[in-house]
Amino acid sequence: MEQDPLAESLNDLFTNVSMMIRGELQETNNVLGIVEKMNTRVAEEYKGFGDVASGLRIFVEQLKSKSGSFDEYVQQIDTIEQQVTEFEAVISMLDKYVSLLESKVQSVCQIPSS
Repeated sequence: MEQDPLAESLNDLFTNVSMMIRGELQETNNVLGIVEKMNTRVAEEYKGFGDVASGLRIFVEQLKSKSGSFDEYVQQIDTIEQQVTEFEAVISMLDKYVSLLESKVQSVCQIPSS
């Protein structure tokens, strides 16, 4: 039997179109596979960041707790600093008073007795 050239051409056309579509679908499938792998990798990376952020949050809470226990000491240091400032003012006044007394004593000692 002799085949119809039109039927044979159409058969070749459908075969070639089918192979082209299959190739494009395979390419799309490959791209989607790559995108899926990239998404998985990014999700793993962000999960790591989440773990780091969680660890940092716990660390900050611990630091905050520890720093709260220093509040009493900070208040004591502030009180001591205030007292030292007042003590320095008293010492400065005493130093001026002693200098004044010293100058008076020197002036008395320099006056000859009559």
